[in-house]
Amino acid sequence: MYNASTMNINLHKLPFLLSLFLFLSFLAFLSLRSLHKPTVLLPPDLRIRPGYSSYDAYIERQLNKTLNPKLRHIWTTRDWNRKVKVFSEFFNNLRVGGFLFNNSKALCIGARVGQEVEALKRVGVDDSVGIDLVPYPPLVIKGDFHHQPFDDGSFDLEFSNVFDHALYPLMFVREIERTLKPGGICVLHLSLSRRADKYSANDLYSVEPLKELFKVSELVEVRRIDGFGLDTEVVFRKKNK
Repeated sequence: MYNASTMNINLHKLPFLLSLFLFLSFLAFLSLRSLHKPTVLLPPDLRIRPGYSSYDAYIERQLNKTLNPKLRHIWTTRDWNRKVKVFSEFFNNLRVGGFLFNNSKALCIGARVGQEVEALKRVGVDDSVGIDLVPYPPLVIKGDFHHQPFDDGSFDLEFSNVFDHALYPLMFVREIERTLKPGGICVLHLSLSRRADKYSANDLYSVEPLKELFKVSELVEVRRIDGFGLDTEVVFRKKNK
């Protein structure tokens, strides 16, 4: 029989039940948010810039630069030969170091209009392609470096000078390691001595965070460069499993 004393006991439980309901609802809310924005504890010396309310907002900001008609005109005219020449020198150094060969299959990440892809082809690496949010055929196809449109183990070498544009550096690196063949080479050009440009999504202050982000690769070379505002070249080799 349901009497007054039973009702009092149940009424006393109401605050607890309400608190439990609110707590579980909050946890559910956080889990839904995490599906859209990965929460990863990054190593020291690598900081994500604030100000991006969503991934779409980040993409929109990157496109503001990539689609700028004045910049695209400069990249394809005045800057073209100069950048192809400098990239060719970088890639020839990689050949001398035994990291790049004529039969290598190469990917340039964040290649914009593809000067680095053209440079690879000019030094003899014909099987080369670039990806960017905006395609520039035939050198560059459409692709997001956080979610590369390639199968596992597709490339012998991957090159990028836009690590600072990665909103999620761990995803950027994971995709490189996923699409590299065992023994494959990743070459990054970085700015360590000064803050990167206003379109950058992260700031890197040393090579140490990269050693933590690359889970199945080893650092094999670090050297100083002068590459369009970037000052450091790092070379990682994916381990053979």
